[in-house]
Amino acid sequence: MSKQATGNRQQQTENRGMSFSGARCLLPGASRAQRGFTLVEMIVAIGLFAVVMIVCVGALLSLVHANRKAQALQSVMNNLNIALDGMVRSIRMGNDYRCDALNPEDGDCPTGGRSFYFESFVGQSNTTGDDWIYFYDAAAQRIYKSTDGSLLSGIPLTAPEVSIDEMLFYVIGTNPSDTVQPKVVIVVNGSVGAVGVSERTTFHIQATAVQRVLDL
Repeated sequence: MSKQATGNRQQQTENRGMSFSGARCLLPGASRAQRGFTLVEMIVAIGLFAVVMIVCVGALLSLVHANRKAQALQSVMNNLNIALDGMVRSIRMGNDYRCDALNPEDGDCPTGGRSFYFESFVGQSNTTGDDWIYFYDAAAQRIYKSTDGSLLSGIPLTAPEVSIDEMLFYVIGTNPSDTVQPKVVIVVNGSVGAVGVSERTTFHIQATAVQRVLDL
């Protein structure tokens, strides 16, 4: 065999080895290209996530606002309840009920009045300078209290957040000749609001006080 033929066979063998070493080994069924997310799929996924987050944040903010409103209104209503409870207790312990006047012959006012006079449990029955007065000021929309028989010295009982639209005192049984124990029915209508709360809540309250001292 000539040297030229031997060299050709060696060259062919080297070429086959180089071709085999440069080939890529693939597993059966493996794909030649791995597919990723497209731009449209990314946009859709981000959009769905944004919608879910907006709904969740909106619900959370609504709960926070509702809780803040409830706490503020509860504080204001507590002020109103304390004021009315104090009025009822003082009126029960007093006597000589009168409505919208200092010394009327008959203190009854079945049609209702905006002010209520009475003698406190520590006052003197023959003196009007120590009478207690509960009255409603329509201009200020607040309930006031006076302990010296004068409307000018009244002090507010309700908070500024409480707007009193109407307050009436219905008094019956003040005539000693009747058989009815003196009684006053207090009717209050209004609305309450709070700082940071845009909406106002209306209310209608009725309280009754009966004189404890027997009207003999």
